[in-house]
Amino acid sequence: MLSASSAPIGVFDSGYGGLTVLKELLQHLPQYDYLYLGDNARTPYGTRSYQTVYEFTFECVRYLFDAGCPLVILACNTASAKALRTIQQHDLPLLDASKRVLGVIRPSVEQVGLLTKTGHVGVLGTTGTVNSESYRLEINKLFPSIQVFQQACPMWVPLVENGEYQGDGADFFVKRDLALLFAQSEKIDTIILGCTHYPLLINKIRQYLPSHIQVLSQGEVVAHSLKDYLQRHTEMAKRCSQFTQRQFLTTDNPETFSQLASLFLGQSIDAQKISLG
Repeated sequence: MLSASSAPIGVFDSGYGGLTVLKELLQHLPQYDYLYLGDNARTPYGTRSYQTVYEFTFECVRYLFDAGCPLVILACNTASAKALRTIQQHDLPLLDASKRVLGVIRPSVEQVGLLTKTGHVGVLGTTGTVNSESYRLEINKLFPSIQVFQQACPMWVPLVENGEYQGDGADFFVKRDLALLFAQSEKIDTIILGCTHYPLLINKIRQYLPSHIQVLSQGEVVAHSLKDYLQRHTEMAKRCSQFTQRQFLTTDNPETFSQLASLFLGQSIDAQKISLG
């Protein structure tokens, strides 16, 4: 439980996947307080419209701001793709220009440009993230010579959230979707896992990939990026409280959330239910 004077770093996701990002944040920046919010009652975001994802995301960001967070990480690819830019450019100046909202796509893109040798990069993501073209646009903006090949993997999140990520069903869908990705280009040498659920499938993914192919998992990338951000923005680092406190909130059943969250975070938690609006 956070103290009343705490100013935690907010971590938001439409469900559980953002916990894989939080896990890395806790490992690399353990001194800070964290407030995690999963909007499980309205998940999945991936199939929803831009406007709906924006409205849901902004509502959750405002909740985290009101709870004392000076900085919020959108640990959700769909929210980062469909809502981040509008919140940063339109809403923050009106709401509180001193607060910040950061996403997961830009740090991943910056890293992939340093890794690929062939200039052929693959993106695995939800249908919503792939259709948004956010990764292709960001990569083309920073690295115009890189060719981007995307593959939607609509069954991967349900496999993870139903605890089937180590089963035979996972083998079938992972093998199939990787084959569809490489059918687009055999020169792909770097793959972005464009969904924060996918790290739980990493063993299956590597099983069906040649050893030379690099797989970029977002949690560690975002953790290093945030560490660098706080070192460069010392005024924000000072505003974020450092009492090693953690709190977990969900918009749905807290018992269910606590049980599944342990799979993603690797430790038991006690979540609380909140109501938005």
